[in-house]
Amino acid sequence: MTPPLVAGVELGGTKVFVLRARGTEIVERQLVPTTTPDVTLGAAREILTRWHAEEAFAALGIASFGPLRLDSNAGDFGRMLPTPKPGWSDTDIFGALAGALSCPAAIDTDVNAAALAEARWGAGAQGQEPFDCLCYLTVGTGLGGGFALNGKTLHGAMHPELGHIAIRRAKGDDFPGACPFHGDCIEGLVSGPALARRFGQPGDQIDAEDPRWDHVAHDLAQLVSTILLMTAARQVLIGGGVGMGRADLLDRVRAKVVAQLAGYLPFVTPDTIAAIVRTPALGDQAGPLGAVALALDALAERQGR
Repeated sequence: MTPPLVAGVELGGTKVFVLRARGTEIVERQLVPTTTPDVTLGAAREILTRWHAEEAFAALGIASFGPLRLDSNAGDFGRMLPTPKPGWSDTDIFGALAGALSCPAAIDTDVNAAALAEARWGAGAQGQEPFDCLCYLTVGTGLGGGFALNGKTLHGAMHPELGHIAIRRAKGDDFPGACPFHGDCIEGLVSGPALARRFGQPGDQIDAEDPRWDHVAHDLAQLVSTILLMTAARQVLIGGGVGMGRADLLDRVRAKVVAQLAGYLPFVTPDTIAAIVRTPALGDQAGPLGAVALALDALAERQGR
């Protein structure tokens, strides 16, 4: 049986990937720069409409940066909630993209979608059974976190907003943070812009031996420890430019997680920590495949499966 043709949109803060896939195999993708909502979504909609006319999609999945309204009963479902990204607050993401196609569609955050893809086809699917609880973090321009829980993404009143958790600061670290809402929440401490402000230069230009990395590792380890204690996630995957760009930082984070938990969680040990806190198995394909996962779920729901 030929797998269904589905479409996906991964909407990021700097770029958008529009793609079509046969089942889980991405067969074509196009890049659109993220500028204003009208220009960006208009370009993505034009690609989707053209492709749909060539061969109709079975479903569409939209994985977008947030914050988003994901309650399907809300009047502003699928819209961007207040965001520091200029011009994007209250943008109708779902309507602009799904309204152009006559097929089932789903929308979720990019990190929730990436967690779903990793749970099904990546790091969480390398054993006999997919993991029941997996967390995906992206550390780059901002810090976002999503969960795949028992085969579904995690929603409630909203979606997870891990980037704005306050953590216990390292002794001697007086960096005030860079978040416009909360100052020294975790995003304000370890995101790309926060690192540039903390160090006075971009993170990729900072020597790995700079002692200030120890504070960054402490902060990330605080977040990971909080996630493990609160959710009992089997894995916390750290992606994004900061997360995947510095293996030395990841090693420091692992050591600090073990030290901070102090043996309280029996499944977190020096022998297991490298498998628990790691980079995404799908690499930079977790986001695009997350959009595919959302599309396939929308199709399955329409078919009553």
